[in-house]
Amino acid sequence: MPPLTKLTAITLDCADPLALAAFYQQATGLAPHPKSDAEFAGVTCEDGLFLGFQRVEGYRPPRWPGQEVPQQLHLCFDAADLDEAEAELLALGAGRPDEQPDEARWRVLTDPAGHPFCLVVKR
Repeated sequence: MPPLTKLTAITLDCADPLALAAFYQQATGLAPHPKSDAEFAGVTCEDGLFLGFQRVEGYRPPRWPGQEVPQQLHLCFDAADLDEAEAELLALGAGRPDEQPDEARWRVLTDPAGHPFCLVVKR
């Protein structure tokens, strides 16, 4: 039986869609979406999956690992070298929370809007 649906987009709330799209474009090498603007921006994967960023008035970033403002979701990215990937992403504007559950296997970082994401040892 064929699937009923196909995942086509993941959208994150933020205060500055263009800045967040630029961060993820630099971090992943994905193509910027040509219709990006100050209200809604994104990057597109080769397979068509769209990672979008929508402006929300009064946006409050998640606080990981606490749940005062829940993380709501997080993204995971494979990395061949965790130290190298972490250093490059920090230089692009990522943050690094103090809480790191298993630094040998994965790193928790935050994007410039505060969304947590993980770097995972490429399998």
